[in-house]
Amino acid sequence: MSDQDFTPQLTADGSKTFFSEEFNELFHSHFGAKQESYFKYVVPTLLIEKAQLPALRILDVCYGLGYNTATAIQKIWEINPNCYIEIVALELNPKVPQAAITHNLFDSCNTDLVNILTTLAFEHQIQTEKFKATLVIGDAREKINQVYQSAFKADAIFLDPFSPPQCPHLWTIEFIKLVSLCLQPDGLLATYSCAAAVRTAFLNAGLSIGATPPIGRKTPGTIAGFSLDYSPDQLSLSQQEKEHLQTRAAVPYRDSALTDSPSVIIQRRQSEQQTSNLEPTSHWRKRWQMVN
Repeated sequence: MSDQDFTPQLTADGSKTFFSEEFNELFHSHFGAKQESYFKYVVPTLLIEKAQLPALRILDVCYGLGYNTATAIQKIWEINPNCYIEIVALELNPKVPQAAITHNLFDSCNTDLVNILTTLAFEHQIQTEKFKATLVIGDAREKINQVYQSAFKADAIFLDPFSPPQCPHLWTIEFIKLVSLCLQPDGLLATYSCAAAVRTAFLNAGLSIGATPPIGRKTPGTIAGFSLDYSPDQLSLSQQEKEHLQTRAAVPYRDSALTDSPSVIIQRRQSEQQTSNLEPTSHWRKRWQMVN
């Protein structure tokens, strides 16, 4: 992991994010880091409704600055201050959450939450009477197996890597299968991506999928679970989306040993697409009158 300077960049909702030089992308959309965390992750995983439960467990894959975890904690405790929350978070670069604290990105939050996020960023674990969290540092492909082996089962999973073209190794069939094994039978997994290759990986893992409303992007996100009770924040796939899953765009990323480089994973997928019997994605685009 290369070192870099983290310069806060303002987003539309007033919150700040960073730009990743390694992946050449912002950590959040321009719409807003806080809004994206709430509407893309907390709302569709039904944590607001589940906050009345005595305990909730969350798996945050690609913790980053910490907004998804912070928003979840804040919203759950606003509804039920006595809810016991347990979080396991995976992050490659420990300097990212540390920089978020150093740049005071959470200063608008209450002191207790800031203290939790600070301890998690610098000490990587924290435990109180009503909260337990571990920040696991390293390649998520390796660390997710440790989470599974620990028998941790999440009520909500936030899957928030950089985009599939930039970070394909965290969108493969093999990785997503391991992530799904850490989900409670009635748990929900949310991600901002609607890529056909990603949705194929969810289906391959035995999950049902739906769409989440577009937030700060032109495209919807995806909600997945072993069973879905479709709601306003869990939309059934449109005919256009269903047909997208029958095109070569749906050829998934593969990484059987969970050790391949992004370039190898991308090349493997491109080779499979070239020999695929699935409909060319360009035909689907033309049929739906979409502009490339």
